[in-house]
Amino acid sequence: MTKLSDARDESGHLIRELHGITLAQILEYLVARYGWPGLDERIRINCFSVNPSIKSSLTFLRRTPWARAKVEELYVQTRSVDVAAGQEKKEEK
Repeated sequence: MTKLSDARDESGHLIRELHGITLAQILEYLVARYGWPGLDERIRINCFSVNPSIKSSLTFLRRTPWARAKVEELYVQTRSVDVAAGQEKKEEK
């Protein structure tokens, strides 16, 4: 069993390196996974709670390095857990 920090995507790239993943893809993944309310619970940023949209959130995150870092960190954690869970299901078969 691999550590979550060593989880790899379908292409074999380490998830924590965000290889080839855009900020828009990260945000879309997190919104699909948690929804805007769930995302706001995990990272308290107004752009997730007040009239949230992909466009306005991207604008804010691109201008605010600390917020972008939090979103990227949440993506890496969430994606790593999802990939690890998917690998466990494959091993059970």
